Amino acid sequence: MAGKILLVDDDEDIIEMLRYNLEKEGYKIKSAPNGLEGLEQASEFGPDLILMDIMMPIMDGIEAGRQIKAHESLKNIHIIYLTARAEEFSEIAAFEAGADDYLTKPIKPRALVSRINAFFRKESRKNTDEAILSIGGLEINRNNYSVTKADGSEVVLPKKEFELLYHLAKKPNKVQSRSELLQKIWGADVYVVERTVDVHIRKVREKLGEDTIKTLKGLGYMFNNKD
Repeated sequence: MAGKILLVDDDEDIIEMLRYNLEKEGYKIKSAPNGLEGLEQASEFGPDLILMDIMMPIMDGIEAGRQIKAHESLKNIHIIYLTARAEEFSEIAAFEAGADDYLTKPIKPRALVSRINAFFRKESRKNTDEAILSIGGLEINRNNYSVTKADGSEVVLPKKEFELLYHLAKKPNKVQSRSELLQKIWGADVYVVERTVDVHIRKVREKLGEDTIKTLKGLGYMFNNKD
């Protein structure tokens, strides 16, 4: 089944270029000229992936990303930002809003298509992994990206926060460096600052407790298995 991709950008030339190249690969494409219409299209179209600009009228891409991730029926949609903003603070804001990747313009169409094809292959492989982990007083369910605590309360994490927790929990009490986590969660071909890992770890701790993931100074992080 072809993947569904939503393009959100106020530049019609970029939209048409992306549409042409992605439809050739068999993807189903819809588009929107700003973040507000992107939200509406996300609800109606149900895309697997959104390629989104940041600087747009009416609603920018960062705010649109935040609202998508805050919406129960949309939170598992993947978001890749395509933007002319190359500053580190914009990149960090994008990942804090729930981005899966952050790419700066100008876009190289063939390289982008290859990256998207690889992205969908990676997601397909993830679906074959062990779906549920029971460890450290938590049940970590990859089917719905939820975590159930020992008291029965459920926590739903955004995609990257969940993947970090899941990856660390698969190797409990084993230290993993920031660079290793970046490669495993974001991919070797994605440039992301190491601080991004720290931001996501902090958010996981806020929801599951400070002692869920331990920091080993100068080395990295590990899941604290208390069983």
